[in-house]
Amino acid sequence: MDEIPLSILIGILFFLIVVSAFFSGSETGLMSLNRYRLRNLVNNKHKGAILAQRLLDTPERLIGLILLGNNAVNILASAIATIIGLRLMGEAGIAIATATLTIIVLVFAEVTPKTLAVLRPEKYALPAAYILTILLKLLLPIVWFINKITKLIFRLLGIPMHSGEHTRLSTEELRIVVNEASSMIPQDHQKMLLNILDLEHLTIDELMIPRNEIVGIDLNNDWASVVKQLSESQHTRLPVYEGDIDHIVGMLHLRNTLHLFKQTEFNKEDLYKIIREAYFVPAGTPLNTQLLNFQTEKRRIGLVVNEYGDIQGLVTLEDILEEIVGEFTTDPSASNKDIIQQEDGSYLVDGSITIRELNKAMNWKLSVDGPKTLNGLILEYLEQIPQPGTSLMLEDYPIEIMQTTGNTIKTVHLDPNWKKAEPGST
Repeated sequence: MDEIPLSILIGILFFLIVVSAFFSGSETGLMSLNRYRLRNLVNNKHKGAILAQRLLDTPERLIGLILLGNNAVNILASAIATIIGLRLMGEAGIAIATATLTIIVLVFAEVTPKTLAVLRPEKYALPAAYILTILLKLLLPIVWFINKITKLIFRLLGIPMHSGEHTRLSTEELRIVVNEASSMIPQDHQKMLLNILDLEHLTIDELMIPRNEIVGIDLNNDWASVVKQLSESQHTRLPVYEGDIDHIVGMLHLRNTLHLFKQTEFNKEDLYKIIREAYFVPAGTPLNTQLLNFQTEKRRIGLVVNEYGDIQGLVTLEDILEEIVGEFTTDPSASNKDIIQQEDGSYLVDGSITIRELNKAMNWKLSVDGPKTLNGLILEYLEQIPQPGTSLMLEDYPIEIMQTTGNTIKTVHLDPNWKKAEPGST
C-alpha cells in the first residue's frame, strides 16, 4: 500500500463510495417497487423487470448479495481511508479519516441513494437488476453459504423462515388503493369499484323484493283477469303460480306472449307452453356469488328460498347491478317509491323499505346486522306492535309511527332536519 500513490488511493476510495451507494440504492429501489406494476412490466416482456422479478422471487439471496457487496466495499473503503489519514496526518489522521468517512458514507452512500431510490424506484432498480443478476451468478457460492449459516441461526433460535405471499391484497387494502388512486380514476368509476368490493359483504336477503311485494300471475284467477294482467303489466318477467307464490309454476317472459295475442284467442294450455322453469336462490347468498350465478345460469331473476324451501322474496340481476352503478337519481322521493317527500322537507316512508335503501336515501347509518326492513327493526326495538302516533328514537334517529295494518307497520314519518336534543332535555 505504501508504494501506491495517494491520488490513486483517493480515486479507489471514491469508486468504493460510488459502489456502496449503488448497493444501498439497489436494495431500497428493489424493495420499493410496486409489485403489481412490476408484474405488468413483466407481462409486457420488459427485460429489466423480468430480472428484477427473478431477484425478488428469492429475497434471501438478493439481500445476502447486497449486504455482502455493501459490507465488503465499506470495510475496504474504511481501510483505504485509514491509510490516507496516516499518510496525511499521522496517527491523528486515523480518527479524522474515520469520522470524515462516516459522514461521507452516511450522506453519499446511504441517505442520498436510498432517498432517490424511494422517489424513483423503477428508474433505479430496473437498471440495477442487470448488474445484480451478473454479480449473483459470480458470487452465488458465497451467497449460498451465508444464507445457509443464517438459516441455521434461525433454526437454533426457533424462528421459522417462511417467505409466504405478502403481495396479495385484502379487500380493505384494495379499498385503500382505490381511494388513494382518486386522482387517476374518475369519481364515478371509483365509486363503482368500491361498490364491487362491497358485494361480498352483502347478501341477497338485503336486496330482495319481499314475498308480500312480489307481483306475479295467479293462474287460479279468472282467465280475463290473467289476460288483462299480461297486456298491462309494467314488468317484463313475472312469476306464475297457482293460488299463492309457494305453488310456483315458473317464470314468464312477457315478450314470449306477443305471438299469443296475435291469435284469435288463447288459453291456459298455450300459456303453460311458454312458461320457463323457475330459478331458485338460497337465502344468504352473497351478492358477488349470485352475480356470477346469474351469469352462469343465463338468468336475470331468481326466487329466494329459505332452508325449508319456502319462498322469501325475489332478486333480479338489475338490483345487483344497481348496487354497483348506484342510483340514477339522488332525490330520495324520486329514486324510491317507498319514500315520499313532504312540503316541510320531512318524509313518509313505507315500513317495508329495507334498512339499506333507507340508509342510502336518507344518508343514515342504521345497523344492517339485524332485521332487514324498517318494520322489522322497529318491532325488534319496541317488542310490540305500536299504535299510530307512537314516537321513538331509533339509534338517534327520530321516527313517528303513522299507520299500522294488522301486525305490521305500514307508514312512518321521518324528519331529517330534526336535531338531537341536549342531554337532560325532553
